Amino acid sequence: MRTHFIKAEDGEKGTILYHLPVTYLGKVSTTGMQFLSGCTEKPVIELWKKHTLAREDIFPANALLEIRPFQVWLHHLDVKGEATVHMDTFQVARIAYCTADHNVSPNIFAWVYREINDDLSYQMDCHAVECESKLEAKKLAHAMMEAFKKTFHSMKSDGRIHRNSSSEEMSQELESDDG
Repeated sequence: MRTHFIKAEDGEKGTILYHLPVTYLGKVSTTGMQFLSGCTEKPVIELWKKHTLAREDIFPANALLEIRPFQVWLHHLDVKGEATVHMDTFQVARIAYCTADHNVSPNIFAWVYREINDDLSYQMDCHAVECESKLEAKKLAHAMMEAFKKTFHSMKSDGRIHRNSSSEEMSQELESDDG
């Protein structure tokens, strides 16, 4: 069953920006601190190869991805397609990069997440999902951009981000980017 919806109501922290059944391809640690166009290509190829070796169905959705203003929720599904108790939560403020532009498949949406370890060190993990279409992957990227905007503006107004050239540049970049 394919369900997705966009619901943008400003001021509600629980508002779902996008909700979509996807196939979670997994995660792989990545190195580097500069996340530019193409930085997810190598990790996505690695995840795609693992997935295609084990693939039995054309599009077996095994998760529901919800993009919210401050969090991304990945609900894992059981073999019947029903949500399990297991859910991964990603804080939007810790997502360093996301894209829906991959050579291996245009249907893949990926993001780089800063995972904090028990010893307070961190690692960068590239997560990837396969969508039913290129359009759905692009819509996820657009919804993530909206979540970034809401998170950034909230953090700025709360004083967690102080006015400086980098935050002003980011604000201008987010406001001028039309997806």
